[in-house]
Amino acid sequence: MIKVCFVCQGNICRSTMAEYIFKDLVKKAGLSKDFLIESRGVAADVGSDIHPGTKKMLDLNNIPYDRHYARQLVEEDYEKFDCFVGMDNYNVLSMKRLFGTDKKVYKLLDFTKKTKEIDDPWYTHNFNITYEEIDKGCRALLEYIRCKDK
Repeated sequence: MIKVCFVCQGNICRSTMAEYIFKDLVKKAGLSKDFLIESRGVAADVGSDIHPGTKKMLDLNNIPYDRHYARQLVEEDYEKFDCFVGMDNYNVLSMKRLFGTDKKVYKLLDFTKKTKEIDDPWYTHNFNITYEEIDKGCRALLEYIRCKDK
């Protein structure tokens, strides 16, 4: 089983969007039984549901989701997951500090040809661009994992 944890700042916008997009891609590929997919925040708004802007984008793209409770990334998560996929440099740096290593820590768009940060729509209010970038990153991540396992 491949255990993936998506990470952003508050665990209500980007990491939840990535979690549900990736779950949908994995399900459509017939691989759901092979994956554990969750999300966390480095400074989570613990207990909060998905941001309405994220829900809107998931709905527009027919991506299923359920009631989400924002969770804080904790040191103990390191043993639970095979990889942690952050949305920006701050998320990656926060994970490296928390875990004391950069092993298992990645930035989502590094799996694409566009190795940039995914801007936080909490501030930009542009959930469309966020969705497009996360979708591309999740597709590239799944392809990377599939090629690696061959």
